[in-house]
Amino acid sequence: MFEKACLAGVAGTLMVALPVLPAAAEEGKDFFDGKTITYIVATAPGGVYDTNGRLVAQYMQKYLPGSTFVVQNMPGAGHLIGTNYLYGSDPDGLTLGTFNTGLIYGQLGGDPNIKFDLTKMSWIGKVASDPRVILVTKASGIESFEQLRNLKEPIKFATAGTGSASMIEATMFAKALKLPIQVVSGYNGNEDELAMRRGEVQGVIGSRSEFQSFVDEGAGRFIAQVGGEDSDVPQLSSMIDDPQGKRVVDLIAAQARISRLSAGPAGIPEDRLQALRDAYASATSDPEFLTRAEALELPVTPEVGETVAASVGRALDQPPEIVEFVRETIKRD
Repeated sequence: MFEKACLAGVAGTLMVALPVLPAAAEEGKDFFDGKTITYIVATAPGGVYDTNGRLVAQYMQKYLPGSTFVVQNMPGAGHLIGTNYLYGSDPDGLTLGTFNTGLIYGQLGGDPNIKFDLTKMSWIGKVASDPRVILVTKASGIESFEQLRNLKEPIKFATAGTGSASMIEATMFAKALKLPIQVVSGYNGNEDELAMRRGEVQGVIGSRSEFQSFVDEGAGRFIAQVGGEDSDVPQLSSMIDDPQGKRVVDLIAAQARISRLSAGPAGIPEDRLQALRDAYASATSDPEFLTRAEALELPVTPEVGETVAASVGRALDQPPEIVEFVRETIKRD
């Protein structure tokens, strides 16, 4: 490895370097052998985020031999409680988690309850790109986006709590596109679907995968889609002309591209972070993982590491007028 010409000097160097090697070997993948990794899910048990998070944690454990993943649900405040806790954790690589991309809106709008900076997080990966859809119930009688837009009286759309992506997006749609929507909050988990079945509300704005089975069984219909490559539902961007409305749709499309994230606090050592990213890449391409995700109707289009970090950065890089629009929307919530 070294030239023989400087044997004495080299020998001296080796005597200094050798004691460092065991510590270096412990880093990276080997660091996690025998360690417990806490995977925070910023929602209550049940629902898509929890299901997805538990599946990711299970298969990441498989590709970090000797590690033990423990899923900890930490719901509340539109994913803020869990994400604030995650960001404030020791950046040793032993605390990871998943949360709603709606927090991008919160950071854009200057939410004072946010104690994190998404641009500084240690990004591990994202499982899916999950387009947003405007869904109306069959009982509403609405068959197209144009028909919704031309209603004389508003109809009720269910959303989760204040600060959630569903509430912010529904409010932004109603405001930017002048839709006759009355936003009704407090429907968490699958409560929005139950409310539609009971006739309490007539629609939602959410992830396509979450409501696909509702549509497949004939209980509702998608009348517009944001993002994704599906051709069976009209893209919302093709049906609006207002410049601000188009920018809002573009912002929401950026969220749809980075669904079901996994991240750690800022400052995880580079070799440990790379080991986590490698395990994530292996987990989300594992044939058994893919089979189980399909059975659970979870979309899988994974990306890892800096690619995800760059997507988050682009979503946060908005012109001043959109930042102000988001800020006003959050204030109104």
